[in-house]
Amino acid sequence: MPPAPVLTEARAVGERLAGLPLDWLQARTQQRLCRSIGITEEPSPPCDDPELAYFAPGSVVRTLHGDLPSMLIGGLASLLLQSLHPLAMAGVAEHSRYQDDPLGRLERTARFVGVTTFGSTADAEVALSSVRRIHRHVRGTYDGVPYRASTPELLEWVHVAELHSFLASAQRYGPHRFTLAQRDAYVDEMAKVALSLGAHDVPHSVAELDERLRSFRPALRLTPEAKTARNFVLRGVARWPHELASYQLLVSASQGCLPGWARRQLHLVRVPATDALVVRPVAVSFCSALRLLATPRPSQRGEGPRR
Repeated sequence: MPPAPVLTEARAVGERLAGLPLDWLQARTQQRLCRSIGITEEPSPPCDDPELAYFAPGSVVRTLHGDLPSMLIGGLASLLLQSLHPLAMAGVAEHSRYQDDPLGRLERTARFVGVTTFGSTADAEVALSSVRRIHRHVRGTYDGVPYRASTPELLEWVHVAELHSFLASAQRYGPHRFTLAQRDAYVDEMAKVALSLGAHDVPHSVAELDERLRSFRPALRLTPEAKTARNFVLRGVARWPHELASYQLLVSASQGCLPGWARRQLHLVRVPATDALVVRPVAVSFCSALRLLATPRPSQRGEGPRR
């Protein structure tokens, strides 16, 4: 029998050789995925110093936002839900180039979420200041009603729609099943982002989040601008057959994260049996595969695991 050091070295060589294909596949998947959503630059390393980080390394926000597949689905659900507010949608339609430059808008959104989730307080404040500055110029009139993106009510609507969508997707498709206490903590932690942007009446628990969402319902409707945005989200910007299939699965999964009344207002057809027996199981499997391929292992990062 070979001596123990020989066995140890042989095992190490075997592990390195076996790991090469997965490392290569992960790198290729990460490149293609980033390119498909418009991200062309490497993200900044996370700030893991609790004294400097905007959100502490052990926060629920970092854990929930750290799962790319469920965040993609939650992000699509959030876009669909947000479109139902006429004034919020008017601001997007009149001041955003989302149809001309959808990848650019996705990249800016992804960077904002990434910096405020994993960055330092200093970097997060720069990102928040930039958004506040942009919001000051987004104003107009829709159907005789003036609007400004910087008004607390519109900021609160976007915040509530995002939190509801991210939580619903995380519970359905994420790797963790968050307890009510953890979900309450997530809503409470995220309140400081909305407050920093200028919101006033923000929820601090799941119960408050649900109540705030209900309070917006009388103002929501499917305007022509919302219908255009809905169709754009449903269609997507994928071109290759495999990209189209993957996107359609993600957007189908996102519809299951919406409240029933929102799906009806958006005129989205959903068959519960199909969702339960086809869409959800396939989406769960797809998310698991994407999580394996698109999440760098510690050896690739040169650092410990990042939440």
